[in-house]
Amino acid sequence: MPRHTGSVLVDTNVILECWRVGSWRALAGGYSLQTVEDCVTETQTGFQRRRAEQRIDAAVLRQSLAGVHDVSAAQLAAAIVRDETISFLDVGERSLWAHALTRNDAWILCGPDRASLRFGIRLGFRDRLVALERLLTDVGHRRPAVRPFGWRPSPPRPCCCVGRASIRLRSSPPAEPCSGWERCGKF
Repeated sequence: MPRHTGSVLVDTNVILECWRVGSWRALAGGYSLQTVEDCVTETQTGFQRRRAEQRIDAAVLRQSLAGVHDVSAAQLAAAIVRDETISFLDVGERSLWAHALTRNDAWILCGPDRASLRFGIRLGFRDRLVALERLLTDVGHRRPAVRPFGWRPSPPRPCCCVGRASIRLRSSPPAEPCSGWERCGKF
């Protein structure tokens, strides 16, 4: 399937995850990304509790987006009248869907939240929902090696003979000690 050339509406979860794994520049460089003001606000929530490399600069984010749209109360009301289950979505997702329902162009929406996906399918927009992995693959970005938060490489295990010197019999000759970090085969 060819790469989408129209607008790609992104949710807060997409922005946070792409920023976390370092694929935001690839995504923003390959697509015309757009979102709503509430999603940008959500990216700044919890800013002080994030590590330095996970902090999202609002000015850089706005510059990389093709558009940040305001959602009026009338748009939200129209979306609620169309389907009342929109009220179960988070604020950013609700605003993004309210904005999407007013658009007339060829948009697609990338929002990995299950409730958002169900809402889109319920309204008949299954063909306009796209996975983040698909967007990154189509733009030619290889998936980074993502490790869980707090992951640290484990240190090498010591040899089995380390600490066993006291077990040896007094009558046996002293064995040449191993370096302790490889299997020596002495025990």
